[in-house]
Amino acid sequence: MEKPIIVGVGMTPVGEHWRTSLRDLAVEAILKAMDDAGIDKVDSLYVGNMASGSFVEQENLGALIADWAGLGNIPAVKVEAACASGGAAVQEGAKAVLSGLEDVVLVVGVEKMTDAWPSDATRYLAYASDAEWELFHGVSFVALNALIMRHYMNTYGYTEEDLALFAVNAHANGAKNPYAMFKRPITVETVMKSPYIADPLKLFDASPVCDGAAAVIITIPEKAKELGIPKDKWVEIAGMGRAIDTINLANREDLLTLKAAKIAAEKAYKMAKVEPKDIDFFEVHDAFTVMAALSLEALGVAEKGEGAKLAKEGQIAIDGDYPIQTMGGLKARGHPVGATGVYQTVESVLQIRGEAPNGIQVPDAEIGLTQNIGGTGSNITVTILRRV
Repeated sequence: MEKPIIVGVGMTPVGEHWRTSLRDLAVEAILKAMDDAGIDKVDSLYVGNMASGSFVEQENLGALIADWAGLGNIPAVKVEAACASGGAAVQEGAKAVLSGLEDVVLVVGVEKMTDAWPSDATRYLAYASDAEWELFHGVSFVALNALIMRHYMNTYGYTEEDLALFAVNAHANGAKNPYAMFKRPITVETVMKSPYIADPLKLFDASPVCDGAAAVIITIPEKAKELGIPKDKWVEIAGMGRAIDTINLANREDLLTLKAAKIAAEKAYKMAKVEPKDIDFFEVHDAFTVMAALSLEALGVAEKGEGAKLAKEGQIAIDGDYPIQTMGGLKARGHPVGATGVYQTVESVLQIRGEAPNGIQVPDAEIGLTQNIGGTGSNITVTILRRV
């Protein structure tokens, strides 16, 4: 059976788009992706989005965006998996193509967050946690991640400076990405001087509230040939995995193991017939610096408790053995939550095509992995992309 391929990608710059609506952001990314693929119609639309009903008081996004983009009377649906909505939407689009029911699928991830007051945005993001067991008691999403970070440091002996290295790496790469929200390198000192938002998490340990949209076109090789899409545009979706863990931390077997990521990665590796050592770069979900460390461990790149060690050794840099956040990640590119998984996919496609910006192109990149986290590790997707 032929595996699905991505034949077109598009994205908007990530930032504070005060004068651009959610629908216009989505359409901009869609038109770029369709132009990249050289097509003018698709069979269906999947929209990755976490909280449009809260942030902009708009649901029914499938119909809204398909109509606004002029896609005709196609089926269109929103996919929601908290902050992993984008990654889930990509996988749903791939499954639609694999089913044989649809030939050409469009996936767009979009989130418009900056229209909300900061206090409201904090509450909306906390909807990814357990409303009855966590949110009801006043805990924020940031606070939950701070608990995990404190436990990680206490258990393995790392310092705040050690984890700050993940942010430094992300900003070094984001500085060379024209689509990134933050285009300035930072130092460990920058991170350490930033204010605490939930001890030990500081402002520069966390990804920003922002807006953005990214889109991909998915089809199969036979259809791509029929449409005349050149092979240098093709990138194979070689493996996919998705899993959940307990939504609240109190019921988690181990706070320092992203069990859902581990299970999802195992599924993706098996489907793609690869191992962690075969992956040329990793786009992990660094909404908070500690999550980057835990993700590397769950993906089998580092032993348990040694994720932060890779950052200390410089292994996560573009020229390291395990490059991560090659275009800035959530920390520097930005984290428009429902769109993040699609941004990761677009960036991976550009790496594999050899079209990444100067200075952040991974040499001879053939296989990339994206990992998108919903909640505090409760809903996770892992997707492996490979050069055709």
